[in-house]
Amino acid sequence: MSSVGLAVVGAGYWGPNLVRNAQATPGLRVEALCDLDEARARAVLGAYSTVRVTTSYEDVLNDDAVQAVAIATPAATHFELVRAALESGKHVLVEKPITSSRADAVKLVELAERNGLTLMCDHTFCYMPVVRRIRDMIHGGELGDVQFVDSVRINLGLVQPDVDVLWDLAPHDLSILDFILPPGVHPISVSAHGADPIGTGRACLAYLVLRLNTGAMAHVHVNWLSPTKVRTTIIGGSRRTLVWDDMNPAARLHVHDKGIDLAQDAALGREARYSKLVSYRTGDVVSPALPETEALRGVMAEFASAIAETRPALTDGRSGLRVLELLEAASRSLETGGHAVPVGPGVPAARPVPVPASVPVAASVAAATPIQPVSPAPTKG
Repeated sequence: MSSVGLAVVGAGYWGPNLVRNAQATPGLRVEALCDLDEARARAVLGAYSTVRVTTSYEDVLNDDAVQAVAIATPAATHFELVRAALESGKHVLVEKPITSSRADAVKLVELAERNGLTLMCDHTFCYMPVVRRIRDMIHGGELGDVQFVDSVRINLGLVQPDVDVLWDLAPHDLSILDFILPPGVHPISVSAHGADPIGTGRACLAYLVLRLNTGAMAHVHVNWLSPTKVRTTIIGGSRRTLVWDDMNPAARLHVHDKGIDLAQDAALGREARYSKLVSYRTGDVVSPALPETEALRGVMAEFASAIAETRPALTDGRSGLRVLELLEAASRSLETGGHAVPVGPGVPAARPVPVPASVPVAASVAAATPIQPVSPAPTKG
């Protein structure tokens, strides 16, 4: 397929990774790097790069050689930058979260669909080989029905100046959950409990409980204060259970043929089945071989393919919208002492919780003409 001309917007924490992986993706051709700090952008590209550096987002949007933009700026700037790109006929890859509010995300999704453009969220973890394998196993029925999900993402991390631990770390787990659940299975409520034991003014550790429409439950623990780094996910199914330990690169994934079997004898009452016909199954533990490839390379390849094939990306704007809905519901639950907040199809969205910008947004961004992107703050957990 012919290559797509790409401009990367933001040369701070994540932008250089986008540039590097886009340059290694056959379906993409990096045309420009846009940042207010021209010297920093040039340092990212190196002295011998032929990629153009600009401080003007308006110039990027007016460049016919650019068919797509990848936006790596603070969440507070996403709405104006993405909207301007879509209105200019550009495809868009945007950092997580898609915007700071669900209402704005809805506008962007509808605008992209109306204009026939690709809007993709950079939910990077979904493109890890292990997560793709987990998704294939669940969708293919190897685990059976999903009965529970338990995810832990904790470490002694940077306390963010603008968002709590939910908005910093939980998007990774929520995007993975949205990605791997089989069709027809989705959360129906979110409850969250958090604490700020060191007095930062925002939650530094939190626990989320998501109830699924099947009766199953997903649990997420995020924490900035743990002296040890833990990245584990356990997914229990009616046939098998898998354990993903991302801190063990030699064997990230283990699949256990172990669980509880309940005989389904219609002639027996419920109590008889539970007391007499419960059996415990213990079988093999398998560690599938997985390739070690950079997840962001998969993001860029998917972006190029979605554009070329005129199809929604695996993590399209609507997936970003669903994740944002869960984040807003979790924040609302946190404010109300952990009360469950309904979510899902047909349920009105929770009242949005404003996410302040980590740096002042230039007046030109709000005006949208011309638009000057600000540099990104660290967002990856």
